Amino acid sequence: MVWQAYKRVKSNQGSAGVDQISMEAYDTNRSKHLYKLWNRMSSGSYFPTPVKEVEIPKKDGKVRKLGVPTINDRIGQMVVKEYLEPRFEKTFSPHSYGYRPDKNAHMALSRVRENCWKMDWVLDLDIKGFFDNIDHDKLMLAVEKHVSESWCLMYIKRWLNVPVQQSSGELIVKQGKGTPQGGVISPLLANLFLHYALDRWLEQTHKGVEYVRYADDVIIHCHTQSQAEQVLQSIGGRLRNCGLELHPEKTKLVYCRDHRRRAKHEIVKFDFLGYSFQPRTTISKRTKKLFLGYDCAISISSKKRIADKLEALDIVNLHYKSLVGVAQHLAPYIRGWINYYGKFRLSAMNPVFQQLRKRLVRWARKRYKRYKTSVNRAYEWLARVRKQYPSLFYHWQLGYS
Repeated sequence: MVWQAYKRVKSNQGSAGVDQISMEAYDTNRSKHLYKLWNRMSSGSYFPTPVKEVEIPKKDGKVRKLGVPTINDRIGQMVVKEYLEPRFEKTFSPHSYGYRPDKNAHMALSRVRENCWKMDWVLDLDIKGFFDNIDHDKLMLAVEKHVSESWCLMYIKRWLNVPVQQSSGELIVKQGKGTPQGGVISPLLANLFLHYALDRWLEQTHKGVEYVRYADDVIIHCHTQSQAEQVLQSIGGRLRNCGLELHPEKTKLVYCRDHRRRAKHEIVKFDFLGYSFQPRTTISKRTKKLFLGYDCAISISSKKRIADKLEALDIVNLHYKSLVGVAQHLAPYIRGWINYYGKFRLSAMNPVFQQLRKRLVRWARKRYKRYKTSVNRAYEWLARVRKQYPSLFYHWQLGYS
């Protein structure tokens, strides 16, 4: 079990924890580390080390605090996660998609699209500081409902109570709530908590609604505005009983306006998993005519994040002798962006491709003297390269310049 967990953790990569031991350093003395971990876990004498706090910038300008365990602790958590996940999976709702085997974000987005076409109203829920406010006692009640093994329960409790080490070195001890966002077992425990706090409760008390949940991102579909308002009020009370609360500014009621649903409402757009759902001009597959539909495409904030990444990649100053080297350097980024954000309405990514095109032209003007005095000639050169080597860049293969 420890060996299989190690292989999973190694494949996921990740940075070092508070002990500053990277995966490369860990592997130089792997047998010693793994034997020590196995010996302590099997004897009950394993105690996790503090979690390293890392701040990740959010799109609203604030920061998300992630907790990075040491590699040893990640392997230990993976042992318990792999052991418990199959039995939890038998319980979880088919409407939950986040951090589950054989489920992904695109499946969640597809279901939201279908629900938006069938139902007029959306509740876009935002749970305020979800991972920081999971009540340990309530969570352990849910865990104990499915887990009888004392060793699993013991280690889960220890992981929940492990302190967080801030960048200043100060240790923050938890006060009976919160699980570090970034831990291996945290998503599984979070899914279990919300299964009882929200999923199962929704299915029992509001059978007329549809919902899609990806971790703590929740979209609820209702037929009427009054139904949506009633469900929203009811959910607020339910979450308060579970020690959670809805974010008052980010939670919103959305009207799915299109050619059939023409009532006037202020909010007709919501974001989910990097996509924006809103009224969009669509071509009918049957009549080939344009009509106003309700669909998703890459969100403005996602485009901005890609633009920021393109800036950080500093394409203009890449020291390659030819465009082939630049293409190979950028290939994993472009392929990743298209594979995720191009699943629905790839054409909405065209502004991203235009940004990339401008940077490639700037690279050429810096690299080749004959283009320094003429932007147009540089664009013409890039167009010739695209025509001659249409598969050089991944987005070129798909017909975008």
